Amino acid sequence: MEFLLKFPFRWNIDMDAIDEAVRGFSVRHAAFFDVIKVGLREFVSLLQTILGWVPWWLLILLAALAGWKISGSKKIGLLYGAMLFFIGLIGYWDLMNITLSIVLASVVISLLLGLPLGILISGNEKANTIARPILDTMQTMPVFVYLIPAVMFFSLGNAPAVIATTIYAIVPVIRLTSHAIRQVDPEVIEAAKAFGSTKSQTLWKVQIPQALPTIMAGVNQTLMMAMSMVVTCSMIGARGLGNEVLIAVNRSEISRGIFSGTAVVIIAILMDRLTQGWVKNDGVKQS
Repeated sequence: MEFLLKFPFRWNIDMDAIDEAVRGFSVRHAAFFDVIKVGLREFVSLLQTILGWVPWWLLILLAALAGWKISGSKKIGLLYGAMLFFIGLIGYWDLMNITLSIVLASVVISLLLGLPLGILISGNEKANTIARPILDTMQTMPVFVYLIPAVMFFSLGNAPAVIATTIYAIVPVIRLTSHAIRQVDPEVIEAAKAFGSTKSQTLWKVQIPQALPTIMAGVNQTLMMAMSMVVTCSMIGARGLGNEVLIAVNRSEISRGIFSGTAVVIIAILMDRLTQGWVKNDGVKQS
């Protein structure tokens, strides 16, 4: 009766063969992956240089002004500026710029790939049927799994961190872009077609403007997921605040962990509130 209590069958998968096949593929196409790695590394370095050119006081001022404009409250604007000032006060300004450069690189790539894919599957039921289980898998896969192929193909450093973060963070913008375009009022679409709009004109001049608030919500979620993943990517050599958190864990330095973690939280809060405020303001203008 043991087979009733324990699963009686087992598929003996040759995992070593799979690993060797993937390693062999990475070795054979090393030149191709090196080109991507160098390109990503230079892109992150460019963003980091641009952020380094911005004076600290100007960035704080811009954050305060953006908070004031979006929320309509001077107190909120001053709070945002004070939060950013605190990061510099505890000595994490340069590490913040490194983290932001990786996040921004990942978000830019996610949007360049995710928005067109979302538009594509919104108007093609077959593509949507194929994409849905893939997106489900990408969204529910443990985040640490993404680190393995990133390291195998792109070694350690910021380049594999961008790749892993992009794969993890791209899902919301694809889903919400497709969902937003599909949810546009059919009567509005029919009215556009009645006035002689082509399919592409209806998409770009009617459907996308109507769906923009929801699409921006997808951008916001992609930004937040990239921010959370970039900390995890410190395990594969990504520098910045995530690396400080990892060092604090390895050395059991609670003060270092609290301050570096607080800096990450501040950046995440500022990015979330500013993009959410932008989405709400945009939604008011659309209505």
